[in-house]
This record gives sequence, C-alpha cells and structure tokens, in this order.
Amino acid sequence: MKLTAIDISIIFGYLVLTVILGFWISKKASKNIDSYFLGGKSLPWYMLGLSNASGMFDITGTMWMVAIMFIYGVKSAFIPWLWPVWNQVFMMIFLAVWLRRSNVLTGAEWLKTRFGTNRGARMSHISVVVFALVAVIGFIAYAFEGIGKFSVMFLPWDLSATVIGIHISSERMYALIIMGITTLYVVKGGMYSVVLTEVLQFIVMTISCIIIGIIAIKTVSPEQLDAVVPDGWKSLAFGWNLDIHWSSFPDDINRVLNEKIGTDGYELFSVFLMIVIFRGILVSIAGPIPGYDMQRVLATRTPRESALMSWFVSAVLFIPRYFMIAGLAIIALVYFNPDTLMSEGSLDFEKVLPFALSNFIPVGVLGIILAGLIAAFMSTFAANVNAGPAYIVNDIYKRFINPQASQKKLVRLSYISSAVMVIIGITVGFFVSSINSLLQWITAALFGGYAAANFMKWIWWRFNGHGYFWGMIAGLAASLALPKLFPDMSVIMAFPLFILPLSAAGSLLGCLLTPPDDMNVLKSFYRNVRPWGFWEPVYSEVLKEDPGFIKNRAFKRDMFNSLIGIIWQMTLITSPMFLIIREYKQMIYSLIILAITSVILKFNWYNKLD
Repeated sequence: MKLTAIDISIIFGYLVLTVILGFWISKKASKNIDSYFLGGKSLPWYMLGLSNASGMFDITGTMWMVAIMFIYGVKSAFIPWLWPVWNQVFMMIFLAVWLRRSNVLTGAEWLKTRFGTNRGARMSHISVVVFALVAVIGFIAYAFEGIGKFSVMFLPWDLSATVIGIHISSERMYALIIMGITTLYVVKGGMYSVVLTEVLQFIVMTISCIIIGIIAIKTVSPEQLDAVVPDGWKSLAFGWNLDIHWSSFPDDINRVLNEKIGTDGYELFSVFLMIVIFRGILVSIAGPIPGYDMQRVLATRTPRESALMSWFVSAVLFIPRYFMIAGLAIIALVYFNPDTLMSEGSLDFEKVLPFALSNFIPVGVLGIILAGLIAAFMSTFAANVNAGPAYIVNDIYKRFINPQASQKKLVRLSYISSAVMVIIGITVGFFVSSINSLLQWITAALFGGYAAANFMKWIWWRFNGHGYFWGMIAGLAASLALPKLFPDMSVIMAFPLFILPLSAAGSLLGCLLTPPDDMNVLKSFYRNVRPWGFWEPVYSEVLKEDPGFIKNRAFKRDMFNSLIGIIWQMTLITSPMFLIIREYKQMIYSLIILAITSVILKFNWYNKLD
C-alpha cells in the first residue's frame, strides 16, 4: 500500500511545521553554548522529561519491539532489559541527583569534578569524548537503518539513484532526505528547538498510539489471536528455556520463527535474564552514557528536578508506546502475509510494523500515525545530533585548541560539528543491514565496555583518572574488536566472557599501578555529590574540616527503591500489553501491583527527595 494524497499532505505539513518551529526559536539557542546545548538550564523538568521520553520513542526501536513481541509475545517485555530499560529507575532514585550536583555542560567535563586536572584526569577526559562520539555515530547509523526501512514501504516514489558510480536505493534516499530535514532545525536551534519540537512530537505520538490500540482491539478478537499464537505467548511465565515453539503457520514459516529464537540468543531465557540483570545493575549504577539522556539531566534547573524528570520519562513513555507495540504485533500476527516481509530473499521481521500500518489503518488516520512515527524518529535523531557536538566543541576545541574562543564562534562551530556527526553516522549506516544486530552491539558490547570504569568511579575513592582511561579504552576496544575476533559469539554472552573482564582488568591495573588522585579533589567531589560506597578515607578527611558533614547512608534504601521501581516500571509495560490482547485478569494484577509500588515510591522516595 502506498500513501494517499491526504496522508502525504499531513506528513508534509508536519515536517514543515517542525522546521519552522526550530528556526523560530533559534535565536535563544545562539546566545552561547550553554543555551545551545542545555537550553540555559531554564527549561522545566516536565518539558525535559517529555523531551527525553520522546527521544526514547524512536521509530527504529519501536520497529524492533514490535518484531520481538510478534515472535516472543508478552515475554518480550523482558528483552529490553538488555538495554537496560530500567536504567531510568536508577536515575530517578539517586543517580540523576548525583549527576546534576556537578553543574557542568557535558559528561566529559563532569570528570574534572571527579578526577581533577592531572594527567590521569586529562586521559580520562579524552577517553569519554571518544566513547561519546562513537556512541552518537552508532545511534545515528541505527536511526538511519530504521527510517529508511520504514519509509520505503509507504512513500510512493522510487528515489533510487546512482551517484558518482555508487547505487543508492530508495530506502537510503528516503533516510537521507528525512535526516537532512531534521538536521536543519537541530543544527540551527540547539537544545531549545530539540526540546520544544520533541514535546510536540510526543503529543502527536501519544495520539497515534491510542488510535492504533483502539483499532487493534476492534480488528482482532481474542479467538483470532489464540488461533495463531503458540502456548506461552500470552504469559510472562517461563522456565529454564523460553518454552515458545511456533507451529501455527506453514512449516517453512514456523521453521524461520523457531530458528530466529535460537539465533537471537534467547532460547535459554533464564541464562539470558541472569546475564542482563547482572549487567543491568552494573550499567545502571555506572550511569547514563555521555549522550542525550545525560544532557537532559544536566539541563534541569536543580538536582531535585533532575530526579523528577527521570521519573517522568518512565511515567509517560511506556503505556502509550506499548499500546502501539502490542496493537501492531497482534494485527500482523492474525493477518500475517510473509510475502510483505521479504527482504533480499529472507523474512525480515523488522518490517512487521510497516506491514501492519500499511494494511489496516484508514486513510487520514494513517497520515497522522506516520507523522507521529516520523516525529519519533526525528526526536531520537535530533537528541543525538544535539548531544554529540557538545563534546567536540566544549571538550576538544574549547579545552585544548582555543580556550578564549568567543561564544559566537563556539556556536558556529557547533553547527559545523553537528553536520559532520550526521555525515559520519549516515556513512556508517550504509554498512548496516539489521536493526537487531546493531542494537545488540550498542547495548551489550558498547555499553558493556562502559560499565566497569563508570561503576567504579561512583563507589570507590581510590579509583583514579588513569584507571578510568584504561578501563574505558579496554572496554571500547573490546566492543569494537568483538565482531572481527569472535564473529559467531553472541554479544549477550560476550559481555561476561570477553568485554567485562577486559574493561575491569584495564580499570584495576590502570588504577593500582598509578598514584591516587589529589585528596582535595576527592574531598570536593565527595562533599558536593555525596555518593555512597567505599569512601571512608575521604569521609574522614572531610570530617576534619566539617564535623557536621552528614554521610550518605541511603544505600539500602536506594537499592530497595530501585527494585520497587523496576517492578513499577514493568507494570507500566505489561498493563497495556494485557489490555490489547484482552488478558483482563493479568491486566488487573498489573494495575494492582502498579498502585502498590507507586504508594511505596511516594513515601520512600518522593517524600525523601532533598
């Protein structure tokens, strides 16, 4: 199905409105780099929360989540723990407050508050800049793959072309055009345009999700769904194995589905969950990667608002998003047509989302929903484009090349850096063929390499800048080398077997073979951030100067609240799932647990926010 003139007009009108809005508010962003990258730290927490939620509501990730629900059913709610999706819980409970107290512009600049300005600190600074830029390029490539695959199934024009001897498919050309439009307003408007357009995009996306949920409920009956899904598909319960075996489709399709479960690495589901829980705790306490999530935290007005912003992301994101995910998954299952999912001679389950939309959403409504999905893409892409150049401008150019540069010059360099990051990310995107493989590499390999050094920096006073540098470099090198050295190794298994040991060894050796950091720097950091962990020598020194200093003894409370928060967040995901598939008893259980965990968080977290 191709779009009608009405649908195309709605999408085109939305894109024009977004660009106009971005340019209209660009004057605010051009004052200085603090305004350009952090909105002058004047935006309210709920707007930043909506913006952050919109940035996470990306079309590529949504296509992936629809695909995994199609295959794994309700148990697919566990698979995003690979990210881990509940890092926002750790952020809201304590990490956002710790980060915001630093009052800096970027994650690399934050390291000065932890390690000072010695040689080790400068090395750590360089390592996190390199990691941030690699991560942003990876996300841009990930977005490029998703938007192209999505657009080519709807937009009616064949835009394939040969440029300087290189054939560019319609899929790639659509991605280039939409990314180019988004880049226009992001480069010009900075954080102000990103946040304000993302608030608009989130509203459009939420309306779209509700419409899809209603259509799914009216289109698919419980009996129709039961006829096509295997035993266990509608349940959260699992044993040692996943216990899902497809048999309702023709044999060749069933074989592909069952082989997909094996190649994804989720068949031994208990092992998978043990690994992702272990990894998730490390990665979550390590804190957000130096990207748009951290940028939103640093852009809040106060530490308390940073915690509320992180809570708001989960509170508003999951219910509408899973209306869409579950709705599209069940429509595609009941009206499954394998011919529409073929890509280069094989079934491509990442096309489930566009297949369901193109065949079951009415004219006009489809235009609104596609505008919303394109809005979701633009949000994620915009957030990354705005985050990456901050490291080039603030942490490379301003710090090492031209410390006296004027604000006007820095903002202009921000424009150029944004464009360069987009070009590099798109170039990498040309070599990507699977959303799932790239997503697994980013979450399991790249983020896994980040975990050890960043976990230690919070909890251990002796961990220094040299240890951080070598831990980050070892983790980054391991994640980049993994596809070449062990092409057949699952990236999920690679984390405990390869990436974590190397990054932890680099962290510990780099730290223990070099002197501790300056005690004055450590005292300043500890007094300001007040983390819990192994800080006793620093705490003793602080007490000598300030006998009234109160040590952070909230470790047990924070861990308990984090556990409750993970359960709370999970019910935000399962409740709309069970509603869409008409498992009302399970939905009621989810809502009861949601209410109980909300009350606990109200009294044990919200009431105790500083």
